[in-house]
Amino acid sequence: MASLTELHEKRGKLVTQARDALEEITKNTDEARTKELEERHDKIMAEFDATEKSIAREERQAEIERQDQERRERQRPNGDDIETRAAGDHDGGDKPGKSAKEQRQAEYRDAFDAFLRSGADIGALTNEQRTILRAGHDPEVRVQVAGTAASGGYTVPVELAREIVKTMKDWGPMYDGNIVREIVTGSGNEFDIPTNDDTSGSASALAEGADLTDDNSGDLTFGQKQLDAYVDATPWVKISFELMQDSVFDLESFLAEALGERLGRRTNARLTTGTGASQPNGIVTASALGKTAAATGAIAADELLDLQHSVRAPYRRSPKCRWMFADTTLLALRKLKDGQGNYLWQMGDVRISAPSMLLDKPYSINDDVPAIATGNRAVIFGDFSRYWVRKVGSPLIGTVRERFWPKIGMAGLVRYDGELVDADAVKHLKLA
Repeated sequence: MASLTELHEKRGKLVTQARDALEEITKNTDEARTKELEERHDKIMAEFDATEKSIAREERQAEIERQDQERRERQRPNGDDIETRAAGDHDGGDKPGKSAKEQRQAEYRDAFDAFLRSGADIGALTNEQRTILRAGHDPEVRVQVAGTAASGGYTVPVELAREIVKTMKDWGPMYDGNIVREIVTGSGNEFDIPTNDDTSGSASALAEGADLTDDNSGDLTFGQKQLDAYVDATPWVKISFELMQDSVFDLESFLAEALGERLGRRTNARLTTGTGASQPNGIVTASALGKTAAATGAIAADELLDLQHSVRAPYRRSPKCRWMFADTTLLALRKLKDGQGNYLWQMGDVRISAPSMLLDKPYSINDDVPAIATGNRAVIFGDFSRYWVRKVGSPLIGTVRERFWPKIGMAGLVRYDGELVDADAVKHLKLA
C-alpha cells in the first residue's frame, strides 16, 4: 500500500499527464488520433479519481487510528480508584491530571460502553454506572434528551457525538460549519432572523446651513426568515450480541460511521434541494438565477464567468465564497479553458492546505446538486456564509432490546433546519 506522500506525488503526476493529453487533443487535427488521445485522457482521469479516493481513505484511517489511540489513553483501568485533580495539578509525573469535567465525560463513556455491551440492559450495570447514565455526561445535554432513559436510550457521549457529526460533514458539505454559517441552539424553538436589503440606499450632498432630509426615504425596511427544527431519523442499526461483548471491537467507531453516514445522506440532501415546505429550504432551491446556459447538456467557460459576476463583488470577497456542484459536473468543468487556452480548473496543494480552484475560487463537491441535464440547476456559486444551518444540540441515539433480541437496535436522530437569508448572495446556473 502506497504512503500518503506517494499518493500525493502520484496525484500531481496524473494532473500533469492529463493536461498534456488535453494539449495534444487541442493541437491535433487527425480524427482517429483525437479519439485515441481522448481515451488516454479519460483513462488518466479515472486513475486520478481512484487516487483521490485512496488519499481520502488513508487520511480518514489515520484520523480514526489517532482518535482511537487518544480514546485508549483516556480510558481509566476498570476497577481502579481514580483521584480527581484540578486542571493544574500533577500526579508526580510529567502528565497533568484530568479536569473534573474531563473525568465526568470519561466516566460517562465507560458507563455508556458497558450499557451497550450488556445488550442495553440497564439492570446489568453497577449502581454507580446506572447513576452516571441517568445523570448524563454534561448539564447542557441533559435538557435536550428528557425522557430518553425511559425508552432504554441514553444521550451520546461527547466523543461519539463529535465523530457522528464529523462523518456527516465528510458525507456532504452542507452540514459543515466551515462552509455554511452554523447556528447551534440548545432548544428547538422557532428561530427568527431579521433581514434587510439596503443596497439601494445612499447619501446626498448637504448644502451649508441646509436641514437634513426628513421624508421617511431613509427608513430601513426589514424582512424576516425563520429557522425551525425539523427532525430526521435513521432506520434501525441492528448489532449482534457477540459484537457488543467483544472487547476488541471498536463499537464507537462502528456506530459513528453507520449512524453518521445515514444522517449525513439525509441532512445533506435536504439542505441542498429541500423545498422549504415542512423541511429545510435547500441551497439549490433558495438560490436565485444567475445565468441560463445556451445548451441543454453542456456548460461553456464564458457561462461560468457570467454566473460568477452575477454575484456582486462584496459577496465574492467573502472567505466563504465558493462553487458547488456534483462530481460529474466537475469532470466536465476540468476540460474547460478560457479564451487564452488556460484551464479554468487549477490543482491545489494539500501540503499547504491550498484547495483546488475554479476561476480563483474554491469549490465543494455535493452529489445532491443536480447533474448537467435539461432544466437542472447544475452549478451554485456565491457567499455560503449567508446560508444558515440551525442545529439543535448533538445527534441523539435510542436503543431497543426486546424487539430485536438477542440483538439490539439503535437509531439516531438529528434536529436542524437551513435557510438562505440573503437571496442576492448565492446564485445558480440553469441548463436550457
